[in-house]
Amino acid sequence: MANSASGMHVSDECKLKFLELKAKRNYRYIVFKIDEKAQQVMIDVVGNPEETYEDFTQRMPENECRYAVYDFDFTTPENCQKSKIFFIAWSPDTSRVRSKMLYASSKDRFKREMDGIQVELQATDPSEMSLDIIKGRVNL
Repeated sequence: MANSASGMHVSDECKLKFLELKAKRNYRYIVFKIDEKAQQVMIDVVGNPEETYEDFTQRMPENECRYAVYDFDFTTPENCQKSKIFFIAWSPDTSRVRSKMLYASSKDRFKREMDGIQVELQATDPSEMSLDIIKGRVNL
């Protein structure tokens, strides 16, 4: 098992896709999973720019942990177009204890590798990452 102090290795593909989401806006979201055999974080699924927040939440598995980044576009009360990149640590109550521990111990390293995350959210069930919560985190 990887050193829990440093967390799982983050694959280069994860870093590249994140840079593309951040700089080029090629993706709306990226869902990542830990491959325990390979001892690294890998890409699970990517969402096209036209996909919605609902499309994204439906990609989160019911009984498995995941990390995700979501590029949230919004308009401020002053009518300014803005965007914030959310990091979501998805750890459903129904997932395996070992999996929850692995994701929890690797989260900080993963976030350090993904430079540009602006808002962090921890969710154990869908209600904790609802669109209303996302909007609340950007003061809408």
